[in-house]
This record gives sequence, C-alpha cells and structure tokens, in this order.
Amino acid sequence: MSDTTSRALALLNLLQTHRHWPGTELASRLRVTERTVRRDVDRLRDLGYRVESTPGAAGGYRLEAGSAVPPLLLTDDEAVTMAIGLRVAATQQLVGGAEVTLTALAKLEQVLPSALRRRVNALAESVQPPRIGDSPVVSPEVLGEIALATRDTERLRLRYVDGAGVESIRRVEPHALAPSGRKWFLLCWDLDRDDWRTFRVDRIETVEHTRVLFARRPITPEEIEERVFVASSWSPQKVEADAVMDLPLDEMQERFGVWSQGATAEDAQRTRWPFGGSDWRDAMYALLWIPEGVEYTTTFPEPWRAELREAVERMLRALDAPAPDVVG
Repeated sequence: MSDTTSRALALLNLLQTHRHWPGTELASRLRVTERTVRRDVDRLRDLGYRVESTPGAAGGYRLEAGSAVPPLLLTDDEAVTMAIGLRVAATQQLVGGAEVTLTALAKLEQVLPSALRRRVNALAESVQPPRIGDSPVVSPEVLGEIALATRDTERLRLRYVDGAGVESIRRVEPHALAPSGRKWFLLCWDLDRDDWRTFRVDRIETVEHTRVLFARRPITPEEIEERVFVASSWSPQKVEADAVMDLPLDEMQERFGVWSQGATAEDAQRTRWPFGGSDWRDAMYALLWIPEGVEYTTTFPEPWRAELREAVERMLRALDAPAPDVVG
C-alpha cells in the first residue's frame, strides 16, 4: 500500500472519529503540511466521501453523508441490514459493549445517503425485536444522534418529557450514554440549571444539533456510574414516602451527594427528601442513611408503616434482651 493511500485511510479514520477537525490539527497528526491534507481530502472526495471544508481561522473539515455509499465494501442491502442490526443491538443491549455498538452505529449512519437512511427508518419500524421484560421503547434514531454529539462534544437542544408528563426544552452538553437495568440514560451538563442532569433516553422526544462544541467537564467514570445508578433507581416505586429532616438543604446536599436528588427546602432549617423502594424493607433502608443525631419525620404510608413499626419494635426488644448463650 502506497504512502499516499495509507495517509488517505488515516485521514478518513480521523474524520470518522470526530465531527469537525481543524486543518492544522489534521496536518499535525498526520505529520504533513496543510497543503497535503487538502490534496488527501480531494482524493477522498474522488472516492465518494463527502468532506466539507470551512475557511478561516476556525475552519476545518467534517465528514458528511453523501449521495452514495462510500467504498465500505458493503452493498446497499448490506448497509441497511447492518444499520438495522446495530439499532436493535443498541436498544436491546444484545452486545456486551454498549459504547462499541453506538460508535459503530454512529459511523455507519453518518455516511448513509438520505435514500438509504429513509429505507432504514422504514424497515426499522416494522422490525419488532424481542423485548426484555417491560423495558421502555428507545428510539434508535435518538440514540444515534446523541451518540454522535457525545463523541463530538457538541451541544444539543432536547425536547424532554418527565415522568409526570411535563415537557421542557433542555440545552445540554452530553457526556455519556449508559444502559442501566432495562433503560438507557444520558448524563449531561444542563446549561440552564448549571448542574449535572441524567435523562432517560426513552423520554427524549427530539434531538436538535447546535454545531456548537464544548470542552468536557471533569468527571470520573465512578461518578458517572453512580449518577446513572441513582437515576435508574429514581423511577416510581411500590412504596414512596418523604422524610423531613432537621437539616438545611445545602448541608443535606453536601452530606448526601448525588443521593440528594429530588430534595427540596422545607424551610431554612429543614429539608424534604423523597425516597422509596420495591417494598417497605427497601424504603426503610433509605431512612438509615439519615445522619446520626438528625431528627426527622416521615410520611411512610400504610399498611407498610404498620409493618415497619412492628419490625422496629421487635428489633428493639431483641436489642434490649440479654444476649443468647453461646453454644459450645
């Protein structure tokens, strides 16, 4: 393989890893001049790749969908089949690496011409993949668009409907897409709330690209995992209650961290914190996280309130009773 061909393939690989590349950055990575980059871009265009260029200091190159499938060694039918298969895998979590599935889907759909993209959309609607339990329906188109923006650090405008059916427009910087249980979640920085937010992807109605790039904010994989876990456990529970604790909201948020989600100030000195669980035992476990010495009241509902009281009274009797003799 000639150096020219190898360099063109390396350039193509770079163009597929980010939506926009400055010409100077491409030249630096390929260790060639910007003039050589321009010639290699022309070669890719001759092969059928639609590479758009923008002039000026902030200009550069970006790979766009063209009028025909570039030479991926795939027929139209194979490209459509692969795109549908990746969509099913992404929404059903059939592949071990969710990030790999979304990356492959984003790369393929990025270069699909509009006619094939319409064909994929039409066929995907008629494909009924096996559902996993009662998992919510996730739009593969929405997943693909968010995956592209997350990869390219591009700000998005989302139309989101929360669990109560309230619709809102959210301007966000997407940082991570992650599956948890039977749902997909988007962890992002909410520009209007000036804080991290985690959205269920099945509740995102539309995705609008802004073409505005952002710098990633520092967050560790452990923090991402914890925030997604908190969000996944925030869905409606069989037992739901509130605890009003003698702790100001800011102090409560500092002590509880991401688990303070949903907490509101009852007044200057007290905080209302919603909690719940699949049964009264799970809900009781949440109460044990209220810091030592902090008094609180709770709306724990009946009949679980009576069951909790009986269990606590029995536990207190056991703690007050003499310890049983050790046999042997």
